[in-house]
Amino acid sequence: MSAEPRATYRVQMRQAFDFDAAAAIAEYLAALGVSHLYSSPIVQASPGSAHGYDVVDPQQVNTELGGAAGFARLLATLQRVGMGLAVDIVPNHMAIGGRENSWWWDVLENGPSSRYAAYFDVDWDPPEARLRNAVLMPILGDHYGRELEAGEIRLTREDGSFIVRYKDHSLPVAPRSLGPLLTQAAERSGSDDLAFLADAFAQLPHASRADTASVLRRHRDKEVLRRQLGELCQRDQQVADAIDATLTEINSEPQALDELLERQNFRLTYWRAAERELDYRRFFDINTLAGLRAEDERVFDDTHALILRWLEQGAVSGLRVDHIDGLRDPEAYLRRLRERAPEAWIIVEKILERDERLPGTWPVAGTTGYDFLNTVGGLFVDPAGEAPMTDLYTSFTGQPGDYGEIVRAKKLLALREALGSDVNRLTALWLAICRRRWRMRDYTRHELGEALRVTIANMPIYRTYVRAEPGIVREEDVRVIRETVEAARTQRPDLAPELFSFLGDVLQLRIRGDLESELVMRFQQLSGPAMAKGAEDTACYCYNRLVALNEVGGDPAVFGRSVDAFHAFCAATQERWPATMLTTSTHDTKRSEDVRARLSLLSELPVRWGEAVRRWSARNEQLCGGEHPDRNAQYLLYQTLIGAWPIEQERVMEYMLKAAREAKQHTSWTEPNAEYEQTLQAFIASALADERFVSDLRIFVDELKTPGWVNSLAQTLLKLTAPGAPDIYQGCDLWDLSLVDPDNRRPVDYALRQRLLGELEGATPEDIWARRDEGLPKLWLIRQALAARREHAAAFGPHGAYTPLSAQGAKAAHLVAFMRGDEVIALAPRLVIGLGDHWADTTLELPAGHWRNTLTGDALDGGVVALAEALRRFPVALLIKEGASPDDNPENNAGK
Repeated sequence: MSAEPRATYRVQMRQAFDFDAAAAIAEYLAALGVSHLYSSPIVQASPGSAHGYDVVDPQQVNTELGGAAGFARLLATLQRVGMGLAVDIVPNHMAIGGRENSWWWDVLENGPSSRYAAYFDVDWDPPEARLRNAVLMPILGDHYGRELEAGEIRLTREDGSFIVRYKDHSLPVAPRSLGPLLTQAAERSGSDDLAFLADAFAQLPHASRADTASVLRRHRDKEVLRRQLGELCQRDQQVADAIDATLTEINSEPQALDELLERQNFRLTYWRAAERELDYRRFFDINTLAGLRAEDERVFDDTHALILRWLEQGAVSGLRVDHIDGLRDPEAYLRRLRERAPEAWIIVEKILERDERLPGTWPVAGTTGYDFLNTVGGLFVDPAGEAPMTDLYTSFTGQPGDYGEIVRAKKLLALREALGSDVNRLTALWLAICRRRWRMRDYTRHELGEALRVTIANMPIYRTYVRAEPGIVREEDVRVIRETVEAARTQRPDLAPELFSFLGDVLQLRIRGDLESELVMRFQQLSGPAMAKGAEDTACYCYNRLVALNEVGGDPAVFGRSVDAFHAFCAATQERWPATMLTTSTHDTKRSEDVRARLSLLSELPVRWGEAVRRWSARNEQLCGGEHPDRNAQYLLYQTLIGAWPIEQERVMEYMLKAAREAKQHTSWTEPNAEYEQTLQAFIASALADERFVSDLRIFVDELKTPGWVNSLAQTLLKLTAPGAPDIYQGCDLWDLSLVDPDNRRPVDYALRQRLLGELEGATPEDIWARRDEGLPKLWLIRQALAARREHAAAFGPHGAYTPLSAQGAKAAHLVAFMRGDEVIALAPRLVIGLGDHWADTTLELPAGHWRNTLTGDALDGGVVALAEALRRFPVALLIKEGASPDDNPENNAGK
């Protein structure tokens, strides 16, 4: 089995869909033509994880998925049907919510002297002296003193170990801090053995972070003492009772408990303190996901040992690297990974903004495909609808129409709130740099923080890739930094221009130094989360002009893509990244490919859409008696209903609540506005209970169903035949009208898909199209296109040519056509409402030879053909040149 896939099928592994469940669909996927199962993370995650990205033990197979035995059964099944396996890995962070993460538990217990202290991106010397050599744990629901006095924080014993408990949180007590407690218990019990252990615990030595031997010796000594204490408690009930009585006494006196807590290597605090004082890097703003120092070779080795063993054994052939931008030096990480896995197919979750390219020096096959998703999706958005859609949106909602300005504002919001502690740590580092330079020493912490925020807010991309240690700066990085710094300077004339000049020089490595290098690398690790939180997680829920464009890596300000732009993208992909992934739906997309395919049609119907919005709003606002949500929420609601109809009321309410909180305009996750949320849900319930509104909505949607399906088929064909390796997200082998997670992680009916795949045998194109409500045309297209990829692998491979083809005639702009190699041609319509039911006089000149449409069986001769005839029996066409023999490759039979 080749490491590079012909096609992947993404599954979201969880307890309800484990290794055995994945094995059960392997024969179906192989029959469909998929070469590789593509899985979410499968190493040990937090209990009950719904996604697997909250890893707690990267050295163990997830027991909730079936453990090592279940994984072995899956591998055996995949081998039997001729399929490979690609898996998701998470090098950036680990979950730290409980004791399941033994590495983090050891850090909490032993602080900077833990043997795992260097594994996590913790600042052990933050500006606040009270936080030095301690990890801030923002888990309290109220201020520390209130929770302490209320008795919510408790000290408990488990044999020879002591645990601090707060609600469902557990934290380990530092062994050296137990001396006074055990001494008190020894006096109460009169036990000389306990007095001896109390003294031994108190005298446990501090271990040097740099001295591995002392760390291991300390670990060994404390484990011996714990065991001895546990054994003493088991054989001497009086001792156990004395210790427990001492615990009860401490728990009843806040001052005594506080004194013990002050001796720990963690500091309990109110959860809101994380916005300003958190001393460890996180995944975005999620406190329970702590950043790893993957740049450390020891950390890399320990976090990748199991994955690399699978690759070496051939159990896994491909890797998806999650959140590559979170790493300190992505290129150094990828080079190390490639060195350890020279044959693996490696793709990275890299979100490329407009006109941004993946660094050509990265030793990977490409990205996870968001760049393709947004490029191909733009083909089905009519640029002619931009002006009327913009006028409708701004006049109806009263919202601003400048998406770029909204992104900047939301990035600033994220940098002040969700990412405030990250900014503060970066500011402290810059302050230390400025204190070394007499021209900069008088700038205040406030001024430096403001300059950092506005600079990051103006970054047009997620991050640059300056490598401070080896002193490497790409031309692209220089350009981005200069433009960003200039934009920031212009926006904040109240700040000294030399602040921005100095920052720009540091970021370009024109000013060097140890602290300067650290600032560069930390700055880059922060700009990515700022973009994600500002754009993806906030602005995309605020700016709702046409939400088909509001996708990960998308730019809602770009209203449509030309056919020429699509061809240029594909040609560049074939030249630079021929094995990259192509996707149209993922676990992270805001809405599924089929929802977007239908919503894009609104760009062709701006007038009718505007009339419907105003009609529906007037009726529903009247029904609610004046208590209704803002117009922006209503505008999003109507698009959501159109895109996902038919949809259950519960799903609509869950989505709209999430969207409202993400937008942070009237409510949020951290500041929920119960009154607004109740008004929003009441409005939805009232609208969906109104038969007149629902009937009007259904009529509107019914007119979009068929053209929406055609859009979906066109998009699917382009994905399956363009340069790269196509991925099918779970459930998208039929029509799938899912919204953002968790909606897109609902169970998939594979029994239905297996049955429908069998019913394709012997069916005519007319039979298949007659059952379009069931999704049969999409399943048919996928099966036939993947068979073509298997049988003509060279045409789709790294050396297969990509040749655009142009139509002639009145409807020429409605066709996307290209040839792969010299033997496969794809024909896909676009802007299908404007196309209407006929192609008029539009023709396409086929290269010489005899061609057969694998979707209909129709034969076509080279030369000028009428598109009306070529696309008469099925909305898209996939032509194979007759006489082009299937590739002489044994893997072509794999998965049959």
